Amino acid sequence: MELFSYFRSTAAYRVRIALNLKGLDYQLSPVDLASGEQRGADYLALNPQGLVPALRLDDGQVISQSTAIIEWLEETCPSPALLPRGSTERALIRGWVNTIACDIHPLNNLRVLNYLKNTLALDEAAKTTWYHHWLQLGFEALEQQLVATPYCAGEQLSLADVYLIPQVFNARRFHFDMTPFPRIRAVCEACQQLEAFTRARPENQPDAATPPASG
Repeated sequence: MELFSYFRSTAAYRVRIALNLKGLDYQLSPVDLASGEQRGADYLALNPQGLVPALRLDDGQVISQSTAIIEWLEETCPSPALLPRGSTERALIRGWVNTIACDIHPLNNLRVLNYLKNTLALDEAAKTTWYHHWLQLGFEALEQQLVATPYCAGEQLSLADVYLIPQVFNARRFHFDMTPFPRIRAVCEACQQLEAFTRARPENQPDAATPPASG
């Protein structure tokens, strides 16, 4: 398998964690968002959306969108499971996942931030205010729901942890104050003790030394 990734992409980060937790071997191919490589003809032929991540399977098929990739991994490589067996428990995990993947991340990803800056002419302060607003709403909801430890769902890792850690990383990158969210911080601290999460961290990626994309 070949994962097309950008080191600081929240979506690519979560896929790297899932691949590592599943113990799968994969080739990592960086896509330089800073230079606009994702908009080049070669990458658009692979993924017409021009987004990362994309996962090229051994048979040549390409899966795009991080949630689709992670669900495929869970279905085809069920051990270790990242979703519990019970339907209600699964729904709870998916609810937390969607808070991050649907309510926080889409409003704060790179192309949205660049649109705010380049098209709507928002300055850095206004852009940061936008970013922090949606983080605040999403994290407040998550903090109230995360009552178990050490991970989001208790003793077992789940997809909720896979999605949470990259979002917190980027929140801190934008100087968002995590002090009011002790449960979220505790989950992050527990996850960062695990090799699968450490290897997936942005600073440990081969493209981390390249000039970063703005926003």
